[in-house]
Parts: sequence; C-alpha cells; structure tokens
Amino acid sequence: MAQSRAIRHASNKPQRAGTVAGAEPIISGMAGRYATALFELALESSAVDAVKADLDRFDAMVGDSADLARLVRSPVFGADEQEKALGAVLERAGIGGLAAKFLKLVTSNRRLFAVRDMVKAYRALVARHKGELTAQVTVAEALSDAHRDAIRDALKSITSKDVGLDVNVDPAIIGGLVVKLGSRMVDSSLRTKLNSIKHAMKEVG
Repeated sequence: MAQSRAIRHASNKPQRAGTVAGAEPIISGMAGRYATALFELALESSAVDAVKADLDRFDAMVGDSADLARLVRSPVFGADEQEKALGAVLERAGIGGLAAKFLKLVTSNRRLFAVRDMVKAYRALVARHKGELTAQVTVAEALSDAHRDAIRDALKSITSKDVGLDVNVDPAIIGGLVVKLGSRMVDSSLRTKLNSIKHAMKEVG
C-alpha cells in the first residue's frame, strides 16, 4: 500500500531535468511521471530488472492480443471492469510484485490507456541508469527472443556497449527491419549483420 501511495504521489509531481532520471523528452509528461515514480521505487527495492522484465512481458502481451489492446485503450470499459480483467491477465502471466501493483494503480487511476508509453519511459530510465544505448527498431512483424538477442549482439559488436531495444511493429515498412541509434541510421558494417538477421527471420517465417 505504501508503494502505491508513493507512486501516486510522485506521478502527480511535474517532472524536471536533474532528477534521479535526468529527464529527456521521452520521459516527460504524465507517462514519464508514472515511470519515474516506479523506477525510484524499483531502485529502492533492488527490483529494477525484475520490474522491467514484468513490464516487458505485459507490453508484449498487449502487442500480441487485440482483445487486451482493446481493454487497455478503449474508453468504453469502466475502471472496475478493467481492474477485474487486468487482475486475471496478470495472474495468468505470473506478473506480481511491484510491477503488478503499478499496473493496478494505473488502471484504478484511469491511466491504463497510456501504459505502453509508461513502459517505454521506464525502459529509457533503466537504460540510462545502466549507461546503455537504446536503439529504435521498427519491424514488419513481432520479433522472437532469438531475433532480439541477435540484434542486440550486432549492435553491441559495433558500439562496444549494451544496447536496449525500443521495438515498434509496422507491417508497412519496406525491408522488414529498420534500426536507428540516436539521430542516425545504422552504418553499413552493422547493416550487413542486420541483413543476415532479416534473412533468418524470413526463413523462419
């Protein structure tokens, strides 16, 4: 209960540069405030990675299920209805602890529609905390864990740093895979490695 109160209190504060997260545009606004509150609690509880794993699992479920995506986004569902359905989803997925408390609080506060932005902001906070780079990855279809690992390895071989992935699915993209690091597209040496991953994806498909 204390954790829920802390998240609620912190999520209502304006986010400013120079806080624990050192806010950037991606971590601003309402979603950023919720993510920052969660990150600070996770840091205090030594649960940063566990919370990220649970949020990543939930985000992937929303991306894979049209019914769950509708539950998250649609204003036609009442808070009680969302909370009941969410509880069942979290139990089935084995998501508990701080991540589950956070998702339930977001739901009771009628902010579930923004949960994917909150997850994205939380990932950015974790990456910054660990000194990681984050690559914007756009794919034509959802990535398997093996393909995610292959892309991370390819990026690490070029940057010599751990690289987090912010994955967006867009069936309309040409080529099946677009990777952007910071303000630039990947260079030719990395593109060769990514092309081999694309071919592997096609063969699996």
